[in-house]
Amino acid sequence: MDDASEQVSTCALVDTNPSGTNAVVGRRRWPAELKRRIVRESREPRASVSIVARRYDVNANQLFRWRREHELSIGVAGGLAEQARLVPVEVRAAMAPAPVNGTIEIELSGSARVRTIGRVDADLLERVLKVLLR
Repeated sequence: MDDASEQVSTCALVDTNPSGTNAVVGRRRWPAELKRRIVRESREPRASVSIVARRYDVNANQLFRWRREHELSIGVAGGLAEQARLVPVEVRAAMAPAPVNGTIEIELSGSARVRTIGRVDADLLERVLKVLLR
């Protein structure tokens, strides 16, 4: 027996596709609605991008790209597109704080103590604290 008959050729094509069908050649085209559905699914709480990508036979990096494109298309950056919501807001004039009666005592590093009794003038108290904290 000669050595050539015992050798195995590695030049033949090998099909690694488990379904037995021919592999897709070139780029696949994904309908926009299917891309949006896959992106939404990947954004579900506790969803894994990798698992969602495998479920649809998409590379995880491709899915991350679709997610970024989706965010840009709706104008929200930073991944908050699905969470952003507008709520109505009513702006009212600021109300004066209610007068406070009681005692406030502030001790500063053991060297100074400020005590106010009765109604507190917040502006005056702020100025006193600024002077003491210099």
